[in-house]
Amino acid sequence: MTASTLQQDLSEMTSAEDFLDYFEIAFDPKVVDVNRLHILQRFRDYLRQTDAVDRADYAGCLERAYQDFVRSDALTEKVFKVFQRQAQGREVRIAVADIGRAT
Repeated sequence: MTASTLQQDLSEMTSAEDFLDYFEIAFDPKVVDVNRLHILQRFRDYLRQTDAVDRADYAGCLERAYQDFVRSDALTEKVFKVFQRQAQGREVRIAVADIGRAT
């Protein structure tokens, strides 16, 4: 499998389950139901931290991201900025106009 084929396959996926199935990672649907966005964001974060180049590298990053939420939860892991700000003791306010905007 070439890097471009892998990228093409990934671009067609629409859910956390699609990614987990593609990389043949066994998963508990209950964990994914509650943490799907957190898992995918953590997967992205791990890919950025590594030099993932092939299917095995990507699978390792996704497995690691999924396991983070098997062992923990979204509040503890603080993947998204809103949780990070809250952990720092800062009040979190998001204007309606900012919903959906990249930060």
